[in-house]
Formats: sequence, C-alpha cells, structure tokens
Amino acid sequence: MRPGILIQHNSPPRRSRELVRCDIAAMIGFLYRARWPEGATAGDFLHVPMRRWEDLVGNAHRDLVDPITRRAARCFFENGGDELHLLIVCIEDETALVGGGLAEGALAALFERLRTEEDIALVAVPTLAYLRCEVARSGRVTWRGEDLADELLSHCRTMNNRFLVMDAPQGLHGELLQRWFADFRAREPATRAWGAVYYPFLMAGDQALPPSGAMMGVYARMERERQPTGIAWPPANTTVRGVTHTEVEMDWSEVGLVGESGINPLVVAPGRGVVVWGARTMSTDPTFSFINSRRIVSMIGEQLRRDNEWAIFEPNEIGLWKVIERDVMARLEQLWNAGLLSGTRAMEEYSVECSRSTNPLVVRDRGELHVEVKLKPVGSTEQILIDLRLGAPGT
Repeated sequence: MRPGILIQHNSPPRRSRELVRCDIAAMIGFLYRARWPEGATAGDFLHVPMRRWEDLVGNAHRDLVDPITRRAARCFFENGGDELHLLIVCIEDETALVGGGLAEGALAALFERLRTEEDIALVAVPTLAYLRCEVARSGRVTWRGEDLADELLSHCRTMNNRFLVMDAPQGLHGELLQRWFADFRAREPATRAWGAVYYPFLMAGDQALPPSGAMMGVYARMERERQPTGIAWPPANTTVRGVTHTEVEMDWSEVGLVGESGINPLVVAPGRGVVVWGARTMSTDPTFSFINSRRIVSMIGEQLRRDNEWAIFEPNEIGLWKVIERDVMARLEQLWNAGLLSGTRAMEEYSVECSRSTNPLVVRDRGELHVEVKLKPVGSTEQILIDLRLGAPGT
C-alpha cells in the first residue's frame, strides 16, 4: 500500500427499531424415567418449536409428550397463539421437582435453554397443577409444585420481559385455595408481579384441562389482534375458545371472593361461554397489581435494552448521552402515542435524563452509562361505578 491517507466509509451502528414481541410462549412438560428414550439421562430435554398444532401431530417424537401438555399446547393454538416452544424434560419422578436449586440442579439444562431463547415472553407448566397438596393440622396448605413455581418466577424477574401463567393446584377450592394462595404469594413477594394464577380448571366435554395453555393463547390473541402494542390490553373479559364449561361453576359472590384474593377467576357467562374475569398478578404491590401494567414496564425495559445495545463500547461522553437521551425519548413518545403510557399529552407522565448528573465521574470510571427513565404505564379498569339517580334534572 502506498503512503498517504486512506478514507474508508463505514455504515453507522445498526439500531433496532422493531418492537419487542410479547406473545411468544414456552410450555414445559416432563418425561418420567419409565418413558425415557434410549440413551437419555436426567435433565435431557426435547425442544419442539411450533407455529401451529399440526407441528406436533407430525413430529416423530410426539409420543414423548404427555397427554396433559399435548392438550394444553392444542388449547394455546385454539385460543389464538402463534408461536410456541414445547420443552419436555427427562426427570426421575416428581420428587425431582421438589426442593431448592432446581435451576442449577436437575433442571439446569432447561433453564439454560430458556435463558438463550430471549424472545420467549410467556411460560406455563400445565402438569405442575397435578402435583400433590397437603393440609397440615395447623391448617397450612402446601403444594409440591411451589419450589419450581418459585424458581420460574425468579427466572421471569431476571429475564424481565417474561411472565409465568400458572394454574391453581388441582383439588383446591374455597377457603383452602385462598389460604394456600395467601401463603404462596407471601413466600417471595419480590417475584410475584411476574406471574398470575387462574382458577378453576376448564372442561372440554368430560375432559378437565389446566387453564394455563388456553390462557397463554388468550394473552397472545389479545396482543396480536391489537398489533403492534396489544400488550396494553389486559387478557380479561374475553372468551376462552375450545372449552365447554368450567370444572367448578361459581356464583358471583364466589367469583368476587376468588378475585379479591388475587386469583383470576374463569366464569361461565350466558351467551358468551367461558370468560376470563380477572387481570391481576400475584403481587401485593399496588404498582403492579394488574397484568398489563407489569408487562408494559417489562416490555419497555427490554425494548430500551435492545434499542441501545449498539452503544456498548462507544466513547462514554456527552455526545453519546445526548444521542441515547433523544432515542429513548423518541421510543417513549411512540409508546405513549400507542396507548401504553398514561398522560393526556406527551411527556406529561414520563421523562428521560442521560447527563452529567446521572453519569458522574465515579460511574464513568466503572465503564457504566446510566439513563434515568421515569414513566407510568396504563392500568386496567376493574370496576365501573354508575351512579343512577331517579328524579327531575337538577334535583
């Protein structure tokens, strides 16, 4: 090469402008030792990516999927689901699902796969509802699925844009159900906003079905029908498809008690079929009582992370701060216009700051860049009060 100045034209860093999807689901099932294929060991798993129910029907390994998980996958697609990751894990027996450290022990390979599939936004384990419940003499109700549910909720919190759709344990009703749920939601309060519980089981003719598979389909349907920001709508007051009735039919006073406890009831409504009549997370924090509020904040966090990955290893100086502040503000304005953020005008209830005050020298010396984002997501309308007065106008 001859001496001189070489001018090389490079394209600027590629920035993501697509919105994060929140309708991609994962469904976990288990294969006990007696049914392991030849050469399998504990912790091995089968991964079947599905875009329609027929993808499992035509799969050579379909017989390894237990009937409960298989039916739940079908319910997912019947209710409007579009993309499902089916994960079937080899375990010795159900005792492998009891105890702490599951994500680093018997189910380590499963959790590692879940971490690598970062587009998954919904998770369900339909067979978990069939694990045993016990009532102590003190009246305390314990469920053998609690340890895995705890680990999955903690995983969802770590992944941020991920939400656990849970079934109430089979056979728990009335006061026992409410007592169990009160104890369960208090076990690890910090993770409970990343999940919701549904009750009772659904029925398709004479067949009882855990509702989580159908409910993940409902979540996906609500988002896809209102693209690209359908996550603003709570997955409630909508019909569950592919079912005939519920295992337990409740009157409205019972529905009220279940809903007030924090469990989302499924009700039979004349002329509509089975209807989802709740939109609450398991959290006791009023900020994230509603599913759509939690999932909006999670989605925005993931969106901003992906939008700004290009900035890693860029010079940490005022020019970069201003670019990031402008880009984040533009994204929030887009989401506010789409109805995900509250406020009657732009920037009324959200703000962004990336400046010297958020990035003092001690922060920059650690190689960090801090962006302060304040926002308020839309909530849900759970009650409408109509004040009906009889009499002449003005009286």
